[in-house]
This record gives sequence, C-alpha cells and structure tokens, in this order.
Amino acid sequence: MNIKQLDAVNAYSQASKQLQDSAGLGGRNGPDGMADKSAFSALVTETLGDVAKATGASEAIGARALVDQADMVDVVTAVTNAEMVVETVVTVRDKVISAYNDILKMPI
Repeated sequence: MNIKQLDAVNAYSQASKQLQDSAGLGGRNGPDGMADKSAFSALVTETLGDVAKATGASEAIGARALVDQADMVDVVTAVTNAEMVVETVVTVRDKVISAYNDILKMPI
C-alpha cells in the first residue's frame, strides 16, 4: 500500500467518525448540548435527508400504484424527482472529488 492509499483510508476513517459523532452516535457536544456541526456538515446531512425523502416518496407512490391507489403520472413525477435529486448529489460529489484532486496536485 502506498502513502496516498493510506491517506485515503485515514481520511475515510476520520470522516466516518465525524459522521457518527454528528449523528449522535458518539461524541462531543457544544455548550447548548447539541452536537457541534460545521456548515458543510449540516449541508451534507440536509442533502442526504432530501435524497432519502425523495426516494422514499418515490417508493411509496410506486407501492400505491401497484394496488391501484395512485396515478401513473404521480409515479412518473416522483421517480423523475428522485432521479434528479440523486443526479444532483452525484454531480456535486464528482465536483468535490475533482477539486480535492486538484488540491493534491498543487505544489507545496
């Protein structure tokens, strides 16, 4: 394993620990008793919540359509919305990874 792979493993481990801490599974609390969060962490958490809601709504409407309780227009709209939300998250993720790679390539 080379140094970059070890750095990636360490970064993943730290990110996982921070995610668990911010989810209330461990850790630090601020003076108000709430878990400390950065603005970026809050944005990521909110976005992942939006993805979960969109896919959950899509699944629920799909299940209702199977028992003839929803129109196909509603199903298509929900699936398209979920697809758009997921594509947006994937695009942002790709941009963040690209920016991270550009930072790694910068001379010190």
